[in-house]
Amino acid sequence: MSLIKVPEGQLATVVTSLQMLERPKARPMPSSHLRLDRWREPAPDRYRTLFRRVGEPWLWFSRLVMSDEALAAIIHDPAVEIYAVTDLRGIELGLLELDFREAGHCEIAFFGLVPELTGQGEGRWLMTQTLALGWRKGVERMWVHTCTLDHPKALNFYRAQGFVPFARAVETFIDPRLAGLAPASAAPHIPLIGTPFTEASSRR
Repeated sequence: MSLIKVPEGQLATVVTSLQMLERPKARPMPSSHLRLDRWREPAPDRYRTLFRRVGEPWLWFSRLVMSDEALAAIIHDPAVEIYAVTDLRGIELGLLELDFREAGHCEIAFFGLVPELTGQGEGRWLMTQTLALGWRKGVERMWVHTCTLDHPKALNFYRAQGFVPFARAVETFIDPRLAGLAPASAAPHIPLIGTPFTEASSRR
């Protein structure tokens, strides 16, 4: 066994990719008080606000480092579908992003609910919606990836829904909390090693 040191200021995570190669049998839609609202060409700032709300506890950061132009090129692409999960009051509590840019494939690029909904069965409701939306004419493969920074039950959740692991990789990147992309209080289950970015420190 070898031990590889992670560079100072960075995090390491094991990324597992999973796929589904045929449409699953139709399943009844679980009851829920939530609904899916399609966002067509959302403003980058509006998108980032929901991205942070859902992903900050798991240190999602990839869309936060993009320019408005680079982000819009993705989320305004006709082959990318953005959905907000909302409650009866219209409050946005989840994000679903489906990427159909590769012919015959549907990538679940982002799938998540705010932590307050954990353990209430809403994840199964959202996945049932996701499979119904993703498995459309011409799609031969759906896939998704998760990592060890996500909720500890995420990997088994995807497997229980019928996804099969097919690849594993190790990814390293700067800790978003140190870069000022997430507050120091985010993801308390992941030790913060180093001094978080602040406006004052950036002027030194």
